[in-house]
Amino acid sequence: MVKDGSKQESAWPMPQFRFKVDLATELEGVGFQEVYGLDVENQIIDYDKADSHNFSTEKIPGIVKYGTIILKRGVFVNNYAFWMWKKEVTMNKVKRRTILINLLDESGETTMQWQLDQAWPIKITCTDLKSDGDEVAVDTLEIAHNGLTLTKS
Repeated sequence: MVKDGSKQESAWPMPQFRFKVDLATELEGVGFQEVYGLDVENQIIDYDKADSHNFSTEKIPGIVKYGTIILKRGVFVNNYAFWMWKKEVTMNKVKRRTILINLLDESGETTMQWQLDQAWPIKITCTDLKSDGDEVAVDTLEIAHNGLTLTKS
């Protein structure tokens, strides 16, 4: 903070390791190890202009396509929230949620927030079990959604 109370812009990029995910469920407050897939792209349409003098196409934006969001978290005793949400998905019927992914600063305040609209689970991958392993058990949840917006900066 600067002396007049306004926030000073940082000269350094934000670190990626401090974030919070709000799934709008009882899982709020459970930390995630990784979040990735925050991408959006426009498909390209090659438009053939009839009045083109150089006989070439013009590239124009097409349908917007959103990436699948991947969430990884440690497995906790008697915590089945991922499974219960996935169980709600039936043929052509699903309980969709708004998910917020927050990038936090060193004081824990949200600096950026991505909002996933109409999100629902499409896949759960359980941890690999190995008798000679020493890693933490991690579940992976894949989420489809119909919109990705940056809602706070």
